[in-house]
Amino acid sequence: MFSLQTIFGKGDKFYGLLEQSAEAARESAKALHELVSLADHTPVMAAFAAARKREKALATQISEELVNTFVTALDREDIEALNSALYKIPKSVEKFAERYAIVTNRLQGVDFSQRTLVLTRSTDVVVEMIGELRRGLRIDPVKKLQDRMQTLESEGDRMLLAPYRTLYLESDDAMRAMLAKDLFELIEKAIDRCRDVGNIVYSIVLKNS
Repeated sequence: MFSLQTIFGKGDKFYGLLEQSAEAARESAKALHELVSLADHTPVMAAFAAARKREKALATQISEELVNTFVTALDREDIEALNSALYKIPKSVEKFAERYAIVTNRLQGVDFSQRTLVLTRSTDVVVEMIGELRRGLRIDPVKKLQDRMQTLESEGDRMLLAPYRTLYLESDDAMRAMLAKDLFELIEKAIDRCRDVGNIVYSIVLKNS
């Protein structure tokens, strides 16, 4: 006979898996920041690929565990929503890295590092918010983290508009402007994915408070 503690202990493994997934998302964001900040891209791309591979494996493991686990620490639909939202962060980062590697020579002088720093800070908040799930779904600390996430998203929105004047109005290279715009918007999308994770965590806490 299994005790309730044993059953719920098995359900608690999702906390650890989600925390690992959030950490993998943060690693991919950090690798991206290094990619746009350093001249030598080779070791950075290797670290980025490793973080992406880890995130894919964790997403698959979470999905499989949901099928095989009778009792879960959180509602199944909430775990599925978090798993999907966390997976999309490094996926968006991967799209940026792939395109950046192709067109980087055309974008000399375009600074992406300030935006990727905002993304990295957003993933820091994601890690903290996911960590709060196992601490008892406390609304006050999660609300503070949610406010930090909203501030970072607003900063990302503001920074998205800043380079357009130079790229569009003061440049005669339309292709360069379009390439830069595409990459800036991919960073913004990754930040939005972090916001999505925050919104899900906040809704979980509200639902269980």
